[in-house]
Amino acid sequence: MNIDFTKLEEMSEQEREVAMATFLETGSKDVVVAQKAQETFAAAIKGPIRSGLLSGDIIHGIFTPEQMKPDVPAIYPVDLFTAGNANDFAAYTIPNEGRIPQRHVEGDYITVPMYSVGNAIDWLLKFNRNARWGVIGRALEVFEGGFVKKMNTDGWHCLLAAGVDRNILVSDSDATAGLFTKRLVSLLKLTMRRNSGGNSATPNRGRLTHLFMGPEALEDIRNWGVDQADDITRREIFVAKDGSINSVFGVNLVDLDELGEGQEYQNYYTDVLSASMASNDVEIVVGLDLSNKDSFVMPIDGDVEVYNDPYLHREQRMGVYGWANLGFGCLDTRRVIIGSL
Repeated sequence: MNIDFTKLEEMSEQEREVAMATFLETGSKDVVVAQKAQETFAAAIKGPIRSGLLSGDIIHGIFTPEQMKPDVPAIYPVDLFTAGNANDFAAYTIPNEGRIPQRHVEGDYITVPMYSVGNAIDWLLKFNRNARWGVIGRALEVFEGGFVKKMNTDGWHCLLAAGVDRNILVSDSDATAGLFTKRLVSLLKLTMRRNSGGNSATPNRGRLTHLFMGPEALEDIRNWGVDQADDITRREIFVAKDGSINSVFGVNLVDLDELGEGQEYQNYYTDVLSASMASNDVEIVVGLDLSNKDSFVMPIDGDVEVYNDPYLHREQRMGVYGWANLGFGCLDTRRVIIGSL
Protein backbone atom coordinates (compact mmCIF):
# COMPACT_ATOMS: atom_id res chain seq x y z
CA MET A 1 0.00 0.00 0.00
CA ASN A 2 1.27 3.45 -0.94
CA ILE A 3 -0.75 6.16 0.81
CA ASP A 4 0.34 9.78 0.81
CA PHE A 5 -1.43 11.13 3.89
CA THR A 6 -0.39 14.66 2.91
CA LYS A 7 -2.56 14.51 -0.25
CA LEU A 8 -5.81 12.99 0.94
CA GLU A 9 -7.91 15.44 -1.06
CA GLU A 10 -6.50 13.96 -4.29
CA MET A 11 -7.56 10.39 -3.43
CA SER A 12 -10.51 8.57 -4.96
CA GLU A 13 -13.39 7.63 -2.68
CA GLN A 14 -12.24 4.02 -2.48
CA GLU A 15 -8.66 4.99 -1.66
CA ARG A 16 -9.92 7.40 0.99
CA GLU A 17 -11.97 4.66 2.65
CA VAL A 18 -8.94 2.36 2.84
CA ALA A 19 -6.81 5.15 4.21
CA MET A 20 -9.49 6.07 6.77
CA ALA A 21 -9.79 2.49 8.01
CA THR A 22 -6.01 2.17 8.42
CA PHE A 23 -5.75 5.54 10.07
CA LEU A 24 -8.50 4.89 12.64
CA GLU A 25 -7.00 1.52 13.55
CA THR A 26 -3.70 3.19 14.47
CA GLY A 27 -5.58 4.73 17.42
CA SER A 28 -7.34 1.53 18.46
CA LYS A 29 -7.49 0.74 22.18
CA ASP A 30 -6.55 -2.80 21.25
CA VAL A 31 -2.76 -2.60 21.41
CA VAL A 32 -2.24 -5.49 18.98
CA VAL A 33 -4.55 -3.95 16.39
CA ALA A 34 -3.04 -0.50 16.89
CA GLN A 35 0.56 -1.66 16.52
CA LYS A 36 -0.22 -3.65 13.36
CA ALA A 37 -1.99 -0.65 11.84
CA GLN A 38 0.87 1.65 12.82
CA GLU A 39 3.34 -0.66 11.08
CA THR A 40 1.15 -0.52 7.97
CA PHE A 41 0.98 3.26 8.29
CA ALA A 42 4.77 3.59 8.49
CA ALA A 43 5.25 1.29 5.49
CA ALA A 44 2.63 3.26 3.52
CA ILE A 45 4.35 6.62 3.89
CA LYS A 46 7.77 5.31 2.86
CA GLY A 47 7.01 5.83 -0.85
CA PRO A 48 5.87 9.47 -0.59
CA ILE A 49 8.77 10.32 1.77
CA ARG A 50 11.27 8.76 -0.64
CA SER A 51 9.70 10.67 -3.54
CA GLY A 52 10.07 13.91 -1.59
CA LEU A 53 13.73 13.21 -0.88
CA LEU A 54 14.52 12.48 -4.51
CA SER A 55 12.84 15.66 -5.68
CA GLY A 56 14.67 17.69 -3.03
CA ASP A 57 13.92 21.39 -2.77
CA ILE A 58 16.48 24.06 -3.60
CA ILE A 59 18.90 21.38 -4.79
CA HIS A 60 16.34 19.92 -7.20
CA GLY A 61 17.63 20.42 -10.72
CA ILE A 62 21.22 20.89 -9.51
CA PHE A 63 22.24 17.51 -8.12
CA THR A 64 21.33 14.34 -9.97
CA PRO A 65 19.93 11.68 -7.58
CA GLU A 66 21.07 8.15 -8.29
CA GLN A 67 19.62 5.14 -6.50
CA MET A 68 22.49 2.83 -5.57
CA LYS A 69 22.24 -0.79 -4.55
CA PRO A 70 22.84 -1.40 -0.83
CA ASP A 71 26.50 -1.45 0.17
CA VAL A 72 27.67 -0.61 -3.36
CA PRO A 73 30.20 2.28 -3.32
CA ALA A 74 29.34 5.39 -5.33
CA ILE A 75 32.19 5.47 -7.84
CA TYR A 76 32.11 7.92 -10.74
CA PRO A 77 34.55 7.77 -13.65
CA VAL A 78 36.16 11.11 -14.37
CA ASP A 79 35.94 10.98 -18.17
CA LEU A 80 36.40 14.75 -18.36
CA PHE A 81 39.88 14.46 -16.81
CA THR A 82 42.72 14.71 -19.32
CA ALA A 83 46.44 15.34 -19.07
CA GLY A 84 45.97 18.82 -20.49
CA ASN A 85 43.69 20.02 -17.71
CA ALA A 86 45.21 18.14 -14.76
CA ASN A 87 46.11 21.33 -12.93
CA ASP A 88 42.55 22.67 -13.26
CA PHE A 89 40.65 19.60 -12.13
CA ALA A 90 39.40 19.08 -8.59
CA ALA A 91 36.36 17.48 -6.98
CA TYR A 92 34.55 17.95 -3.67
CA THR A 93 32.59 15.54 -1.52
CA ILE A 94 31.22 15.56 2.02
CA PRO A 95 33.15 12.90 3.97
CA ASN A 96 30.51 12.38 6.67
CA GLU A 97 27.47 13.94 8.27
CA GLY A 98 28.19 17.43 9.55
CA ARG A 99 31.74 17.46 8.16
CA ILE A 100 33.39 20.19 6.09
CA PRO A 101 33.48 19.25 2.37
CA GLN A 102 36.71 17.54 1.35
CA ARG A 103 38.83 18.18 -1.74
CA HIS A 104 39.89 15.39 -4.11
CA VAL A 105 42.38 15.41 -6.95
CA GLU A 106 42.31 12.00 -8.62
CA GLY A 107 43.11 10.54 -12.01
CA ASP A 108 40.38 8.20 -13.14
CA TYR A 109 37.49 8.05 -10.66
CA ILE A 110 35.97 9.69 -7.61
CA THR A 111 34.34 7.80 -4.72
CA VAL A 112 31.55 9.83 -3.13
CA PRO A 113 31.13 8.91 0.57
CA MET A 114 27.58 8.25 1.80
CA TYR A 115 26.35 8.83 5.33
CA SER A 116 23.18 8.32 7.32
CA VAL A 117 20.65 11.11 7.92
CA GLY A 118 17.88 10.35 10.43
CA ASN A 119 14.70 12.06 11.59
CA ALA A 120 11.70 11.37 13.84
CA ILE A 121 8.37 12.91 14.81
CA ASP A 122 5.44 11.97 17.06
CA TRP A 123 2.00 13.29 18.01
CA LEU A 124 -0.86 12.60 20.44
CA LEU A 125 -2.74 9.38 19.75
CA LYS A 126 -6.07 11.14 20.20
CA PHE A 127 -5.61 12.83 16.82
CA ASN A 128 -5.71 9.37 15.22
CA ARG A 129 -8.85 8.36 17.14
CA ASN A 130 -10.58 11.58 16.10
CA ALA A 131 -9.49 11.18 12.47
CA ARG A 132 -7.64 14.51 12.45
CA TRP A 133 -6.21 14.20 8.96
CA GLY A 134 -4.82 17.71 8.86
CA VAL A 135 -2.75 17.27 12.02
CA ILE A 136 -1.16 14.02 10.85
CA GLY A 137 -0.59 15.34 7.34
CA ARG A 138 1.20 18.38 8.73
CA ALA A 139 3.32 16.15 10.99
CA LEU A 140 4.42 14.09 8.00
CA GLU A 141 5.26 17.26 6.06
CA VAL A 142 7.51 18.31 8.95
CA PHE A 143 9.05 14.82 9.03
CA GLU A 144 9.86 14.99 5.32
CA GLY A 145 10.96 18.61 5.64
CA GLY A 146 13.64 17.67 8.17
CA PHE A 147 15.28 15.38 5.63
CA VAL A 148 14.97 17.92 2.83
CA LYS A 149 16.48 20.72 4.94
CA LYS A 150 19.50 18.56 5.73
CA MET A 151 19.91 17.66 2.06
CA ASN A 152 19.66 21.30 0.98
CA THR A 153 22.26 22.31 3.56
CA ASP A 154 24.77 19.59 2.66
CA GLY A 155 24.30 20.07 -1.08
CA TRP A 156 24.91 23.80 -0.90
CA HIS A 157 27.85 23.41 1.46
CA CYS A 158 29.44 21.17 -1.17
CA LEU A 159 28.79 23.74 -3.92
CA LEU A 160 30.18 26.62 -1.88
CA ALA A 161 33.32 24.70 -0.94
CA ALA A 162 33.90 23.82 -4.60
CA GLY A 163 33.46 27.47 -5.57
CA VAL A 164 35.85 28.73 -2.91
CA ASP A 165 38.49 26.16 -3.89
CA ARG A 166 38.68 27.59 -7.43
CA ASN A 167 40.09 30.81 -5.94
CA ILE A 168 38.26 32.86 -8.60
CA LEU A 169 36.08 35.70 -7.37
CA VAL A 170 34.26 37.92 -9.86
CA SER A 171 32.97 41.40 -9.05
CA ASP A 172 31.92 44.57 -10.83
CA SER A 173 34.47 47.05 -9.53
CA ASP A 174 32.53 49.99 -10.99
CA ALA A 175 29.28 49.17 -9.16
CA THR A 176 28.06 50.43 -5.80
CA ALA A 177 28.71 47.83 -3.08
CA GLY A 178 25.70 45.56 -2.66
CA LEU A 179 24.16 46.45 -6.04
CA PHE A 180 23.48 43.68 -8.55
CA THR A 181 24.36 44.80 -12.08
CA LYS A 182 24.07 43.33 -15.54
CA ARG A 183 27.82 43.86 -15.96
CA LEU A 184 28.41 41.38 -13.13
CA VAL A 185 26.45 38.77 -15.09
CA SER A 186 28.53 39.53 -18.16
CA LEU A 187 31.79 39.22 -16.21
CA LEU A 188 30.70 35.92 -14.66
CA LYS A 189 29.80 34.52 -18.10
CA LEU A 190 33.17 35.52 -19.52
CA THR A 191 35.15 34.24 -16.53
CA MET A 192 33.32 30.91 -16.59
CA ARG A 193 34.11 30.53 -20.28
CA ARG A 194 37.77 31.47 -19.96
CA ASN A 195 38.36 29.12 -17.03
CA SER A 196 36.33 26.08 -18.05
CA GLY A 197 39.18 24.36 -19.89
CA GLY A 198 39.50 23.42 -23.53
CA ASN A 199 39.01 25.73 -26.50
CA SER A 200 36.24 26.91 -28.82
CA ALA A 201 35.89 23.45 -30.39
CA THR A 202 35.85 21.49 -27.11
CA PRO A 203 32.57 19.55 -26.69
CA ASN A 204 30.53 20.11 -23.51
CA ARG A 205 32.63 23.14 -22.64
CA GLY A 206 31.58 24.87 -19.44
CA ARG A 207 29.30 27.91 -19.55
CA LEU A 208 27.23 29.89 -17.08
CA THR A 209 23.60 28.75 -17.16
CA HIS A 210 22.23 29.60 -13.69
CA LEU A 211 22.98 32.35 -11.19
CA PHE A 212 21.77 32.00 -7.59
CA MET A 213 21.43 35.11 -5.41
CA GLY A 214 19.57 36.59 -2.47
CA PRO A 215 16.14 38.12 -3.13
CA GLU A 216 17.52 41.60 -2.45
CA ALA A 217 19.92 41.25 -5.38
CA LEU A 218 17.09 40.18 -7.67
CA GLU A 219 15.02 43.17 -6.56
CA ASP A 220 17.89 45.46 -7.58
CA ILE A 221 16.86 44.79 -11.18
CA ARG A 222 13.64 46.72 -10.58
CA ASN A 223 15.72 49.74 -9.60
CA TRP A 224 18.08 49.71 -12.57
CA GLY A 225 18.60 53.17 -14.01
CA VAL A 226 19.00 54.23 -17.62
CA ASP A 227 22.66 53.22 -17.42
CA GLN A 228 21.56 49.62 -16.89
CA ALA A 229 18.53 49.33 -19.19
CA ASP A 230 16.60 51.43 -21.68
CA ASP A 231 13.20 52.92 -20.83
CA ILE A 232 11.18 50.20 -22.61
CA THR A 233 13.06 47.42 -20.80
CA ARG A 234 12.73 49.23 -17.48
CA ARG A 235 8.97 49.52 -17.90
CA GLU A 236 8.71 45.77 -18.63
CA ILE A 237 10.71 45.07 -15.48
CA PHE A 238 8.58 47.50 -13.45
CA VAL A 239 5.27 45.82 -14.34
CA ALA A 240 6.61 42.24 -14.17
CA LYS A 241 5.24 39.92 -11.49
CA ASP A 242 7.44 38.25 -8.90
CA GLY A 243 9.29 35.31 -10.41
CA SER A 244 8.92 36.53 -13.99
CA ILE A 245 12.27 38.37 -14.06
CA ASN A 246 14.18 35.19 -14.63
CA SER A 247 17.07 35.76 -17.02
CA VAL A 248 19.77 38.20 -18.10
CA PHE A 249 21.89 37.47 -21.18
CA GLY A 250 20.38 33.97 -21.28
CA VAL A 251 21.49 33.19 -17.70
CA ASN A 252 18.68 31.92 -15.45
CA LEU A 253 18.35 33.98 -12.27
CA VAL A 254 17.27 32.10 -9.14
CA ASP A 255 16.68 33.81 -5.79
CA LEU A 256 17.30 31.90 -2.55
CA ASP A 257 16.39 33.15 0.92
CA GLU A 258 19.51 31.41 2.23
CA LEU A 259 21.74 33.72 0.18
CA GLY A 260 22.14 37.42 0.94
CA GLU A 261 23.83 39.55 3.56
CA GLY A 262 23.70 37.87 6.99
CA GLN A 263 21.92 34.75 5.69
CA GLU A 264 22.73 31.07 6.22
CA TYR A 265 24.83 30.30 3.14
CA GLN A 266 26.52 33.69 3.18
CA ASN A 267 27.58 33.09 6.79
CA TYR A 268 28.85 29.60 5.91
CA TYR A 269 30.95 31.13 3.12
CA THR A 270 32.58 33.73 5.37
CA ASP A 271 32.60 32.11 8.82
CA VAL A 272 33.17 28.41 8.10
CA LEU A 273 35.02 28.44 4.78
CA SER A 274 36.86 31.64 5.81
CA ALA A 275 36.39 33.09 2.34
CA SER A 276 36.23 36.77 1.54
CA MET A 277 34.57 39.06 -1.00
CA ALA A 278 35.91 41.86 -3.13
CA SER A 279 36.70 45.12 -1.33
CA ASN A 280 33.58 46.73 0.19
CA ASP A 281 31.26 44.01 -1.23
CA VAL A 282 28.67 42.58 1.15
CA GLU A 283 27.31 39.34 -0.33
CA ILE A 284 27.97 36.58 -2.85
CA VAL A 285 26.19 35.13 -5.85
CA VAL A 286 26.81 31.58 -7.05
CA GLY A 287 27.01 30.68 -10.72
CA LEU A 288 26.59 27.11 -11.95
CA ASP A 289 26.94 25.29 -15.22
CA LEU A 290 23.93 22.98 -15.45
CA SER A 291 24.11 22.48 -19.21
CA ASN A 292 25.42 18.95 -18.69
CA LYS A 293 24.45 16.65 -15.82
CA ASP A 294 28.02 15.48 -15.41
CA SER A 295 29.30 17.04 -12.21
CA PHE A 296 26.76 17.42 -9.37
CA VAL A 297 25.80 13.98 -8.06
CA MET A 298 23.70 12.72 -5.14
CA PRO A 299 24.03 8.95 -4.65
CA ILE A 300 21.45 7.33 -2.36
CA ASP A 301 22.33 4.01 -0.74
CA GLY A 302 19.39 1.63 -0.81
CA ASP A 303 15.88 2.72 0.09
CA VAL A 304 14.60 5.21 2.64
CA GLU A 305 13.65 3.32 5.81
CA VAL A 306 10.64 4.42 7.87
CA TYR A 307 9.34 2.68 11.01
CA ASN A 308 6.69 3.25 13.66
CA ASP A 309 7.80 3.65 17.27
CA PRO A 310 5.79 1.12 19.36
CA TYR A 311 7.21 2.39 22.66
CA LEU A 312 5.27 5.64 22.43
CA HIS A 313 1.95 3.88 23.05
CA ARG A 314 2.39 3.96 26.83
CA GLU A 315 2.59 7.76 26.55
CA GLN A 316 -0.60 7.86 24.42
CA ARG A 317 1.40 9.01 21.44
CA MET A 318 2.26 7.69 18.00
CA GLY A 319 5.33 8.47 15.97
CA VAL A 320 7.56 7.46 13.09
CA TYR A 321 11.31 7.56 12.61
CA GLY A 322 13.60 6.75 9.76
CA TRP A 323 16.85 7.34 7.98
CA ALA A 324 18.39 7.60 4.54
CA ASN A 325 21.96 7.02 3.42
CA LEU A 326 23.14 9.54 0.86
CA GLY A 327 26.05 11.68 -0.26
CA PHE A 328 26.91 14.73 -2.35
CA GLY A 329 29.70 15.30 -4.80
CA CYS A 330 30.87 18.03 -7.15
CA LEU A 331 33.01 16.12 -9.61
CA ASP A 332 34.44 19.20 -11.34
CA THR A 333 34.86 22.51 -9.52
CA ARG A 334 35.02 24.34 -12.85
CA ARG A 335 31.22 24.03 -13.01
CA VAL A 336 30.97 26.51 -10.10
CA ILE A 337 31.90 30.18 -9.94
CA ILE A 338 31.37 32.78 -7.19
CA GLY A 339 30.81 36.47 -7.63
CA SER A 340 30.41 39.26 -5.09
CA LEU A 341 28.44 42.48 -4.98
